[in-house]
Amino acid sequence: MKASRLIFITIIIFIACTSPRIPVFAETCNRIVAFVNKDIVTLHELNRKIAEITGIDPEDLQSRDRKAYIETRRQALDLLIDQKITEKKIKELGIEANQQQIDAAIENIKKENSLTNEDLIASLENQGLTLEALQENIKNDIERMQLINLEVKSKIIINDEQIRQYYTENEKDFKIGGQVHLASIILIRKNPSDQQETNSLYNKISEILLRARNGEDFGRLAGEFSEGTGKEEGGDLGFFKTAQLDPQLADIIEKMDIGDISEPVIRPFAIQIVKLLDKQEKTVKPLDEVRGNIYEILYRKEINNRYLSWIRELREKSYTKIVF
Repeated sequence: MKASRLIFITIIIFIACTSPRIPVFAETCNRIVAFVNKDIVTLHELNRKIAEITGIDPEDLQSRDRKAYIETRRQALDLLIDQKITEKKIKELGIEANQQQIDAAIENIKKENSLTNEDLIASLENQGLTLEALQENIKNDIERMQLINLEVKSKIIINDEQIRQYYTENEKDFKIGGQVHLASIILIRKNPSDQQETNSLYNKISEILLRARNGEDFGRLAGEFSEGTGKEEGGDLGFFKTAQLDPQLADIIEKMDIGDISEPVIRPFAIQIVKLLDKQEKTVKPLDEVRGNIYEILYRKEINNRYLSWIRELREKSYTKIVF
């Protein structure tokens, strides 16, 4: 009788875990999806990681886009396997974050987000987390960083030759944006959908442009006719970084020389002409000014390369088996 009851329960559990018609049971069932040395990765762990990466419930993701689900599942499993391997290495090397380091990290989180202790706890509760869970996550992060410092960062050397080579090969990234000094005469379009008004304003500003190009003072004309910013200053708008200009105006000014006046430019609510008073071309920052930035770029790149190489070596020395 007891044996029959046991068989019956086993069958019910098997059906609940495998039948696609009962997804609510499938969610609650757990199983091993990978072996990593003497450790395991469970389905619950994998699903949590998928949700963490995508922000979407794994079952919802699978129903929306199976191809994306399979790719994300692979990425998530790789991350979990790497995590298990690094955890083993952390234990082997005796790395352990202390409570003082954990508390300092939490205080930093509170400071950066202007949170009191009560605010932090409330925020964690809204995310379904506890302070203890946060402390555990921080502890794991600190230990992983200490491991990377020991196994990866301590072996990195960036020399001056590498910095100079990067500077030479990526000179365009260190250019300082040019500046232009502009003056403008603007006529306001009160009703942009009124073509007759637009034509009238265009004719008027074309006459002003002709007078300016024939030698009349642009500033005096701006003071007399302009309806926009800088009217009282003779249309002077000041200096602008080239990158600040909208694409239409930037294209026009790029083709102009100092002293040139543009053709009328039709805007959604205005028509304007622009005079280029001065232009400062782009220059390249000197190496000494950007040396620190280049060092950080090369350092981060080297960390990524060495970490990937290091974790690959650890994987080769580890026993892993995926059992989907």
